[in-house]
Amino acid sequence: MYAANHWGGSLEIADDEEENRLRNKNINDHDIDRASSYNIQSQHSGGLDETQQSWLLNPDDASRKKNKTRYVDLGCIVVKRKALKWTVIVIFVGFLVIGLPIIIAKSLPKHKSGPPPPDQYTEALHKALLFFNAQKSGKLPKNNGIKWRGDSGLQDGADATDVKGGLVGGYYDAGDNTKFHFPMSFSMTILSWSVIEYEHKYKAIKEYDHTRELIKWGTDYLLRTFNSSASTINHIYGQVGGSQNGSTTPDDHTCWERPEDMDYKRPTQMITSGPDLAGEMAAAFAAASIVFNDDAAYSKKLVEGAATVWKFARDNGKRGTYSKGNLFIEPYYNSTGYYDEYMWGSAWMYYATGNVSYLWLATNEGLPRHARAFTDTPSQRVPSWDNKAPFAMLLLTRIRLFLNPGYPYEDLLRSYHNATSLNMCAYLPQYQVFNWTHGGIIDLSQGKSQNLQYVVNVVFLASLYADYLEAANLPGWYCGATFIPSNKLRDFATSQMDYILGNNPMKMSYVVGHGKKFPTHVHHRGASIPNNHIKYSCKDGFQWMSSGKPNPNNITGAMVGGPDRFDKFRDVRSNFTYTEPTMAGNAGLTAALVSLTATAGDQGVDKNSIFSAIPPFFPTAPPPPPPWRP
Repeated sequence: MYAANHWGGSLEIADDEEENRLRNKNINDHDIDRASSYNIQSQHSGGLDETQQSWLLNPDDASRKKNKTRYVDLGCIVVKRKALKWTVIVIFVGFLVIGLPIIIAKSLPKHKSGPPPPDQYTEALHKALLFFNAQKSGKLPKNNGIKWRGDSGLQDGADATDVKGGLVGGYYDAGDNTKFHFPMSFSMTILSWSVIEYEHKYKAIKEYDHTRELIKWGTDYLLRTFNSSASTINHIYGQVGGSQNGSTTPDDHTCWERPEDMDYKRPTQMITSGPDLAGEMAAAFAAASIVFNDDAAYSKKLVEGAATVWKFARDNGKRGTYSKGNLFIEPYYNSTGYYDEYMWGSAWMYYATGNVSYLWLATNEGLPRHARAFTDTPSQRVPSWDNKAPFAMLLLTRIRLFLNPGYPYEDLLRSYHNATSLNMCAYLPQYQVFNWTHGGIIDLSQGKSQNLQYVVNVVFLASLYADYLEAANLPGWYCGATFIPSNKLRDFATSQMDYILGNNPMKMSYVVGHGKKFPTHVHHRGASIPNNHIKYSCKDGFQWMSSGKPNPNNITGAMVGGPDRFDKFRDVRSNFTYTEPTMAGNAGLTAALVSLTATAGDQGVDKNSIFSAIPPFFPTAPPPPPPWRP
């Protein structure tokens, strides 16, 4: 059946399905009209209640109205009202449980967490530095911190008429009251070196200013031992006080008196030939000038002083050792040569000035040959106040590792590097170059006394070399054909330091004041005599030396001579080989401890600050050309 199309043509009439669809549509339209009429009626009648509406609507319609889901249009999304409600509730509860506590915590005053507890190396280092405060001579600062010490030696150098103000100040060397300038200079050099390499560690443990003050106390005094304002000198004062073996005259050894009570003459020793003493003093001034490079005036004064004594050291007419024939020096701090001081001093002069003439001298093959630096004997591998060659070779190896200057310095620098590597091999127990005690410490004194002062020097060099290798991105070095990782050096260094600090058969720390058990009968005049305002005469003081009672004053931080080769130690005041501390020993101890401490969380050395005065070896690369334009 067809119907007419109002736009022309014909349309096919819908089949039965289409008729049913139209019929249903008419029914629905009828229902809508009926519902509309109901709405109109309800408006006129004031509206029907819900029950009345349910009569008018079908049961299914009423149920749908009652259970109808409600939605909320949020603009970008339409959500169920019930879901939105629960979402808001969950967010609010989460805020109360999580957010509110965070806000409260943030609003409370902030308390910085304390630093990590110090390791035992840091604890020992704090004490080791106090030893130098206890050894000060002269008029002491108010903040010196050692209650049983006072002003002393205020007439020192009175017989040195050419020295303005005398020779007041400096440090007493050990348990006596003598000021030995040779080991004192060495101690200042080692302390300065440790500050240059590990400045960040000293600062982290708040000992930087203290250590600088100790160095300056020493260098200020050493600058008074010669005419530091002159460019050329003909003598240096090498010692104040002391004694001669067999002497019966009251002096530093025949009397047992506190420094504050000294009432005997203290002669000075004038040195007219001493390249070893002058070379070590030059090293001390040069190294300290780097420590104080933030104080331009003082740093310059130190460099000028170093140049003056270096010129004295290199004078061809003054080439005898400073101690030769001097009965006040030779039995105590006898120097066996001066070419090691030439190596040591010239290296430091180069670092302090950047003048390549010093590097040229340091790499002159005559120096290590005369110093026997490459001699394959155990004694030449032991660094000490007398043998600077192992120190100097490591210091010069530093130049090769980080600056690599090449020709004409490379041959000797490579030889120093190789010799340093061999020294490190010799310190390891598996190569049996040195004897070791059953308790586990290396016997560097070869059966003689005061072994610990040499051990701490080796600990410092081993730890420092490991840091150099790490800074140069080298995992280790070779002992012959065997590769040794650098952590083996650290293991060696820590094992030796742990022995010194108490991990030994005696279960005793050899640093006074560290640990639960340490020497209490230290061979030391000031520490052994009570600070009771009673002045004991030269001979009366010996009652305290021979007393079996512990010292009334602990000389905190002093490292004593140490045990014998059988790990035995006698805590007896009269036996100085066991119980006497020395300045050089404590300088090495301080350097070793700061190299090992990890309290600050910082490892390694300050790689570049030591090179601050050294100009580049090679010209800088020119800037790239400007881009080409047609």
